[in-house]
Amino acid sequence: MTNAILRLPGVKKNTGLSRSTIYDKMRRGEFPAPVKIGQRAVGWIEAEIEAWLGERIAASRKTKG
Repeated sequence: MTNAILRLPGVKKNTGLSRSTIYDKMRRGEFPAPVKIGQRAVGWIEAEIEAWLGERIAASRKTKG
Protein backbone atom coordinates (compact mmCIF):
# COMPACT_ATOMS: atom_id res chain seq x y z
CA MET A 1 0.00 0.00 0.00
CA THR A 2 1.25 3.45 -0.83
CA ASN A 3 0.99 6.39 1.51
CA ALA A 4 0.39 9.01 -1.16
CA ILE A 5 -0.70 12.38 0.18
CA LEU A 6 -3.55 14.33 -1.37
CA ARG A 7 -3.80 18.06 -0.95
CA LEU A 8 -7.23 19.69 -0.56
CA PRO A 9 -7.93 20.10 -4.31
CA GLY A 10 -7.34 16.37 -4.81
CA VAL A 11 -9.56 15.46 -1.87
CA LYS A 12 -12.31 17.72 -3.20
CA LYS A 13 -12.00 16.18 -6.66
CA ASN A 14 -12.03 12.58 -5.38
CA THR A 15 -14.93 13.04 -2.95
CA GLY A 16 -17.03 15.66 -4.70
CA LEU A 17 -17.25 17.54 -1.40
CA SER A 18 -16.61 21.23 -0.84
CA ARG A 19 -13.90 22.55 1.46
CA SER A 20 -16.42 23.61 4.10
CA THR A 21 -18.14 20.20 4.04
CA ILE A 22 -14.83 18.38 4.41
CA TYR A 23 -13.84 20.46 7.44
CA ASP A 24 -17.34 20.19 8.94
CA LYS A 25 -17.28 16.39 8.62
CA MET A 26 -13.78 16.32 10.15
CA ARG A 27 -14.99 18.40 13.09
CA ARG A 28 -17.80 15.86 13.67
CA GLY A 29 -15.41 12.91 13.35
CA GLU A 30 -17.01 11.74 10.10
CA PHE A 31 -14.03 12.25 7.78
CA PRO A 32 -10.34 11.31 7.96
CA ALA A 33 -8.11 13.89 9.61
CA PRO A 34 -5.26 15.43 7.63
CA VAL A 35 -1.59 15.04 8.43
CA LYS A 36 0.76 17.98 8.77
CA ILE A 37 3.23 17.95 5.87
CA GLY A 38 4.79 21.35 6.35
CA GLN A 39 4.74 24.43 8.50
CA ARG A 40 1.52 25.65 6.89
CA ALA A 41 0.47 22.63 4.82
CA VAL A 42 -1.68 19.60 5.43
CA GLY A 43 -2.65 16.66 3.29
CA TRP A 44 -4.80 13.57 3.52
CA ILE A 45 -3.56 10.01 3.17
CA GLU A 46 -5.00 8.75 -0.10
CA ALA A 47 -5.69 5.26 1.29
CA GLU A 48 -7.78 6.74 4.11
CA ILE A 49 -9.83 8.80 1.65
CA GLU A 50 -10.35 5.74 -0.56
CA ALA A 51 -11.45 3.68 2.48
CA TRP A 52 -13.86 6.45 3.51
CA LEU A 53 -15.33 6.50 0.00
CA GLY A 54 -15.67 2.71 0.08
CA GLU A 55 -17.60 2.93 3.34
CA ARG A 56 -19.95 5.54 1.84
CA ILE A 57 -20.56 3.34 -1.20
CA ALA A 58 -21.18 0.24 0.94
CA ALA A 59 -23.59 2.14 3.20
CA SER A 60 -25.43 3.47 0.17
CA ARG A 61 -25.84 0.00 -1.30
CA LYS A 62 -27.14 -1.50 1.97
CA THR A 63 -29.95 1.04 2.29
CA LYS A 64 -31.27 0.44 -1.21
CA GLY A 65 -33.58 -2.39 -2.11
